[in-house]
Amino acid sequence: MKAVFRLLALVVSFAAGVAHGADTASIDQMLGKPDAPVTIIEYASLTCPHCAHFAETVIPKIKTDWVDTGKAKFLYRDFPTAPAELSVGASMIAQCAGPERYFGVLDLLFQTQEKWATAQSPLDEMKHVLRIAGMTPDQVDSCLTRQDLADAIQARAEDAAKKYGVDATPSLVINGKLFAGAQTYDEVDKELIKAYAAATAKKK
Repeated sequence: MKAVFRLLALVVSFAAGVAHGADTASIDQMLGKPDAPVTIIEYASLTCPHCAHFAETVIPKIKTDWVDTGKAKFLYRDFPTAPAELSVGASMIAQCAGPERYFGVLDLLFQTQEKWATAQSPLDEMKHVLRIAGMTPDQVDSCLTRQDLADAIQARAEDAAKKYGVDATPSLVINGKLFAGAQTYDEVDKELIKAYAAATAKKK
């Protein structure tokens, strides 16, 4: 545990604040059509067990029923939780995987969360897991030296708290409206139906 914290300390500086001009837009990754009438933003943490369960049970259904059908676009945004250093580090690694592999690496890290998050050396365990995604240990180490990326992740999380009032994970923002906590798919689906009806009515 000490080894991973020493490494992540090089790139994470919560107490020092965010560097001015952190480019948060450049780290947004999206699924779906840009002009879809419904925008879904998920705020979650890779070290949050509730988020891992949500990623396994709810998000796939959202993607199938709403994103794949063109009715919604989906954005995932990190909202780091304890242990913050590990959460931010995992988020950075997903970003460094690149746009084509981003969501696949997110899914992989959520699926294996219990394994690496509770390991004696979380970073070593993540490196082992990430080989499946084609990331080498050297690539992971290089990624974790990117202060710009750490700053952008932190700035985006702070923006979520200020703009939407996000204070828990997982949380969804559907067309600008916050729905906090791990809801069931049926609960989310009802809100998506309302948002879709409202958005499409405006276009008529």
